[in-house]
Amino acid sequence: MASRGHTATPTVGKAMLNKYARAFFTRVLTPFAAFLIRRGVSPDTVTLIGTAGVVAGALVFYPRGEFFWGTVVITLFVFSDLVDGNMARQLGRSSRWGAFLDSTLDRVADGAVFGGFALWYAGSGDDNVLCAVSIFCLASGQVVSYTKARGESIGLPVAVNGLVERAERLVISLVAAGFAGMHTFGVPGIQYLLPIALWVVAVGSLVTLIQRVVTVRRESAEAEAAEQQAQGSEAAQ
Repeated sequence: MASRGHTATPTVGKAMLNKYARAFFTRVLTPFAAFLIRRGVSPDTVTLIGTAGVVAGALVFYPRGEFFWGTVVITLFVFSDLVDGNMARQLGRSSRWGAFLDSTLDRVADGAVFGGFALWYAGSGDDNVLCAVSIFCLASGQVVSYTKARGESIGLPVAVNGLVERAERLVISLVAAGFAGMHTFGVPGIQYLLPIALWVVAVGSLVTLIQRVVTVRRESAEAEAAEQQAQGSEAAQ
């Protein structure tokens, strides 16, 4: 959901809205955010509700092949990305806990979306290959996020913009799912958009993972070389 208290990869909600649309919806949602604050609702509560909505939309609708309505529900709850961040700014809160909660629940939402796809293809979708691709998208997304977090935890910047990061993974998948769901309304051939999108996300995630691993290896070697040079300089003195 919305990132509060740290600089991070754009969330799915922010990625789905261009900067002009974000500005518009920020103005529209500011009174609503203020209303929630007056009622004693916290930004964390909005984040939790938003994540619960995404999880429900993904795991209730997607396994039944109702991709259009599932995406509609998920998109509605995506606006919590803007609401909780707006509330945090109005309250002047920028906490490590908020950043941790957001990042953790992002992973939960990701798992629900791709898990929903996997359940569909494992069941009525009857396609073991696409089930495996969905699971790969789920797992690789978690690992891609972990590589950055782990690299930063050992003091490396992990300065790389991956080919397909979280925002791209979700936008590609959700847009394709929404359009694919229009097959039930009689739009011919559009159901193939989701399988194509899943393959694109899977390949892109693999490339991104390799990019991050290579970057961490390079930055680690550079950091160790700098430390050895500094130690040599101190010994020479």
